[in-house]
Amino acid sequence: MKSLSRIAAVANTETRLASRNRWVLLATLILVLFALALAFLGAGPAGSRGASALTLTAASLATLSVYLIPLIALLLSYETIAGEIERNTLPLVLATPVRRSEILIGKFLGHIAVLSVATVVGYGIAGAAVTLVHGFDPGGALAWTRLIVTGILLGAVFVAIGILVSASTPRVGTAAALLVGIWLLLVVLYDLALLAGLIVDDGGMFTKTIFPLLVVANPGDAFRLFNLAALEASAPVAGTDGLARSLPFPPALALAALAGWLVVMLSAGLARFRRLRP
Repeated sequence: MKSLSRIAAVANTETRLASRNRWVLLATLILVLFALALAFLGAGPAGSRGASALTLTAASLATLSVYLIPLIALLLSYETIAGEIERNTLPLVLATPVRRSEILIGKFLGHIAVLSVATVVGYGIAGAAVTLVHGFDPGGALAWTRLIVTGILLGAVFVAIGILVSASTPRVGTAAALLVGIWLLLVVLYDLALLAGLIVDDGGMFTKTIFPLLVVANPGDAFRLFNLAALEASAPVAGTDGLARSLPFPPALALAALAGWLVVMLSAGLARFRRLRP
């Protein structure tokens, strides 16, 4: 019980600090605006495509989330440890009767709390607006709920990545630069490289065997794949987003890959923090 109390205290402090981060507030506002834009632009052809407005919007937001949710997560976590080192407050923190594992888990949970609020508020406003205009649909509401829950899981993966990098460098600026590079690599360049491989392979072994595995191996693509696979019967998608129909394995593997990323990154961050000498 004492351990849980200490973790809760750290999480509460981190939540209050993170909620004042102006970059996070700006990114959340952008999330709300883009979600609202996609809600009404994507919901327009709902009737002609045989799917509800909520379902079509969830399909559009599955792609938007890959870009914005990791960005919010990294903005939250990039100075988690590096900021303490740079401000010379880490020795004071470590001098308290709180274990390093409790400090790191508390910080992680505090960031997840802020990220969850940002995601629920951002997508909740858009979902409420679509429901008011186009009406309620149980299937669409389920897709929306699945999108929010898995979006928080995706954010948790990137929070863990941010904590790992922050614990690996003593400078906030260096941590921020490294995480921008990681975001570009995992969210933008990775998909471009896969598309280039598809073009070069032209339907060969890479396309049929290696490509699906590489998609699942990326946390952003795994998130998108799982959500679009669940939506595909009611909201058909095309292009690389339509990969779910030809997967050589169940879409649930994508969700397992996300969970695996979270466990590995959080464990690596904890191991790195335990070895850190202030």
